[in-house]
Amino acid sequence: MGHSSMDPAFHELRPWNEGRLIGAKRALKQQQVWAIRFWLDQHRRLRDRALFDFAIDSKLRGCDVVKVRIGDVVSGGRVRDRAVVVQQKTKRPVQFELMDTARKTMRAWLERRRGTLNDFVFPSRNDYMAHMSTRQYARLVHEWVIGIGLPAQDYGTHSLRRTKASIIYKATGNLRAVQILLGHAKIDSTVRYLGVDVEDALELAERTEV
Repeated sequence: MGHSSMDPAFHELRPWNEGRLIGAKRALKQQQVWAIRFWLDQHRRLRDRALFDFAIDSKLRGCDVVKVRIGDVVSGGRVRDRAVVVQQKTKRPVQFELMDTARKTMRAWLERRRGTLNDFVFPSRNDYMAHMSTRQYARLVHEWVIGIGLPAQDYGTHSLRRTKASIIYKATGNLRAVQILLGHAKIDSTVRYLGVDVEDALELAERTEV
């Protein structure tokens, strides 16, 4: 299927991304994080609140968020303070923290979800033994950002991965720490990921008096 480059219509084809906004999705600001939490609580969406809190704290890619198992985050009947997941993309383990807010919502969700340590935390709506699809996860994020009045085209699942990392970087300027938290193999990837530019560097320098 498709067109040959010698077809008359070939040069009339529109690029797939014409008219679309592409590129890195924006990280959420702290007040937007709390706005989404309030919106989810207001609509009594416990699973989504647990998913959102977990995604923010774990800083995992969407493909890793949906595949997390109960045994990855629960030990001895309690939600862990820290957990380790092997990333699908890099095959490298990455450690992350779960703060009190995330532990509470995860615990509340798992009490309703039940299941064994080998079951997925966020099951598929079509097959309870399978995990939620990345497509379903993306649709949920779409609903959340629209729910608080943000432009949906500017945000996606990667926004949740970037949010806490961006906040940590702006507070500390510590690229190496953010690199470790995101599980990047190279610091260059972290620089591009955060969109670090000359202005950022100058702001950090201005806050440091020698």
